[in-house]
Amino acid sequence: MKGFRKFLLRGNVVDLAVGVVIGAAFTGIVKGFTGDFLTPLIGLFTGKSTDFSGGVAEVHGQKFAYGDFINTVITFLITAAVVYFCVVLPITKLSARFATKADVDAPKKDCPECLSSIPAAASRCAYCTAQVPVEFASFPRQ
Repeated sequence: MKGFRKFLLRGNVVDLAVGVVIGAAFTGIVKGFTGDFLTPLIGLFTGKSTDFSGGVAEVHGQKFAYGDFINTVITFLITAAVVYFCVVLPITKLSARFATKADVDAPKKDCPECLSSIPAAASRCAYCTAQVPVEFASFPRQ
């Protein structure tokens, strides 16, 4: 029982539970937005009803309610578009704006103390703060 309690109280399990609850609430918001605003707008532009739930095909006495499936696909596509354009794209742009620009192509060397990869021009390791001799031979001559 003690191990189970420890498992439940680990950070990633609690974070996952909060994410699922917030995701469910956000799903309700997105479904409401698409159902109450975007779907009627599509109906305005197309001049037709956007409710396909009445669509049924009958083959050898078996009914196939393809209309519900079409409604579900349309709702999924609209929901995915709303999430992408209103959440993913702004967060990506915001993250890119505040991300630190590191010179990836700069020459690297290993710290003799902690063996971390640091820039060749560094005189001190960023990870363990050990003083590192500067290697002048690694710099390009001009």
